[in-house]
Amino acid sequence: MKLVKAIIKPERLDAVKSALEEAGFFGMTITEVQGRGEQKGISLQYRGGTIEVDLIPKIEMEIVVKAEKVPQVIEAVKKGAYTGKIGDGRIFVLPIEESIKIRTGEVIRE
Repeated sequence: MKLVKAIIKPERLDAVKSALEEAGFFGMTITEVQGRGEQKGISLQYRGGTIEVDLIPKIEMEIVVKAEKVPQVIEAVKKGAYTGKIGDGRIFVLPIEESIKIRTGEVIRE
């Protein structure tokens, strides 16, 4: 099993969820986070002055899937998150050793 972790723009969340659902992936965890990448923050105009915002609001998505399904998840996230502008996000793939369902105690290992 693999954990696909994606950091995306908040305004692209619905598009990414739709793309994942179209590809057959429904389970996910969504967290509101803040961060910065190559853009190193943004400048905003406020009351006639410029404010530097160092950390930008982002959405972190976590999706656990079988290893052979990872390419489909990655393509769905890319399809939904892409705007072509800086800050579109990043995708990480991490190994998962096992998964335990709390209600049933079922253990899944790959």
